[in-house]
Amino acid sequence: MHYRSIALALVMTLFSSAILANGKKITKIVLDAGHGGKDIGARGQFSQEKDITLAVVLKLGKIMEDSMRDVQVIYTRTDDSYPTLVDRHEIANKSNADLFIAVHVNSTAFTYTRIKEGTRTVKKGHKRVRVPVYKSIRHHETAANGVETYVLGLKRNSQKENAIGEYSDNVTDEPGLLDEKDPETSIIIAQYSQAFLKRSITLGTKIQQQFANEGRTDLGVKQMSLEVLAGSAMPGVLVEVGFINNPAEETYLNSEAGQWQVAHDIYRGIRAYKADVEK
Repeated sequence: MHYRSIALALVMTLFSSAILANGKKITKIVLDAGHGGKDIGARGQFSQEKDITLAVVLKLGKIMEDSMRDVQVIYTRTDDSYPTLVDRHEIANKSNADLFIAVHVNSTAFTYTRIKEGTRTVKKGHKRVRVPVYKSIRHHETAANGVETYVLGLKRNSQKENAIGEYSDNVTDEPGLLDEKDPETSIIIAQYSQAFLKRSITLGTKIQQQFANEGRTDLGVKQMSLEVLAGSAMPGVLVEVGFINNPAEETYLNSEAGQWQVAHDIYRGIRAYKADVEK
């Protein structure tokens, strides 16, 4: 048993090192425009999230196709359709992609202000008295601004591991290497999952740096247990490119210049990540 434990630890170390080792080529990248169709996403004063995400992703794909000739760009949608989250996972996994990049637009929660509208007469016992009448006014506009990138949170880590197990031949590039009947496989899959998280953080950090270089507010790389990131057997990030309920950012994100700038910033982050991995 002692020797078996040592052997297992060695295998785990080798797998983890192999995943994080430089030299792996990035040849396929999935671009996911958030929402679509009946799912409009967040609303601004005059626009919807689903339209902004699609416009940015199509521009990003165009830049990548022109500048990364060695990379195949795969889209989860190219029109106003709604692929389910499972559909998006399947597109990425069945294409054996190396990265999954989702584009979304942020929004803050509604706030409410209670104001006095007038008074009314009510009966209290044998008396009639005047009492104030209030109403609530809903506010959505915000001063919040900037860009943040999410990587997968721990609560959906088991889902990530299931995807890695199901598509293990894609992950390892060695068909049959991970045997689901082998109890040691689950430990090796966990190593892949942790390595993918590290890769995702690296990618997110490089994307955020590009936005910061352009003067956008850098809200950092954060973890969240997002379904869209959990089902793909590869590193992945979700980029929130601005706040649709901030009037200035909504105008920027709906402009051609703003969309191209956002697309270029994400592209430069991907390019920096690719160069780092392949060196």
